[in-house]
Amino acid sequence: MIIRTGVDIVEIERFDEQSPEIRNRFFRRVFTARELALIKTNASAAGRFAAKEAVAKALGCGIGTVGWQDIEILSSTAGEPTLILHGAAQAIATDQQLQSWSVSISHSKSHAIAFATALGTSGTE
Repeated sequence: MIIRTGVDIVEIERFDEQSPEIRNRFFRRVFTARELALIKTNASAAGRFAAKEAVAKALGCGIGTVGWQDIEILSSTAGEPTLILHGAAQAIATDQQLQSWSVSISHSKSHAIAFATALGTSGTE
């Protein structure tokens, strides 16, 4: 069994301090259209941003090797975060035999935090 984890924390104020023009340009670069449709507050954006970072850390590569939009954080009908991997992120997960993911996001007044856990099987077991 393979278990990989990642965690990230973001100051929500980072998004509050940006001008609307810069924030919108940043959001279009980082978030997919489906994610943008779900983001209603800067806390929500910070949580999804932290989740993307946490997933990249669980993949063992960080952002750069995988693009922002290769990691998509959506919501189930119950509101829990759901992960969809695309492109390089999906290729790395497949190569590492990571098949099952869990993502958790929480935020306070000032910070958003996200954890990502991936489970897989080793070809040697």
